[in-house]
Amino acid sequence: MVPPVAVSPLIKTARYSALLAGIVFGKRRYDELKPIAAEERRIEEEEKKVREEQEKIAKALAEGKRPCLFLRDYWQICSHVCSFK
Repeated sequence: MVPPVAVSPLIKTARYSALLAGIVFGKRRYDELKPIAAEERRIEEEEKKVREEQEKIAKALAEGKRPCLFLRDYWQICSHVCSFK
């Protein structure tokens, strides 16, 4: 086995400084992106609910049944569609 090589204190300091800077940068970047991702997940969840409701209505129409729409469902669908204008 080869004995360890002595590394200059300057090189050691530079390596650990770069490591620490990378950790700090990663933490700050994560803190910036976390709320954006949470908002995207919330929007996707709302879109999924609307999509499932529309699929349910389409399935009921395909089976020849009259879909039961409550007024709150209608307004929820309308408000979701109008929010993209």
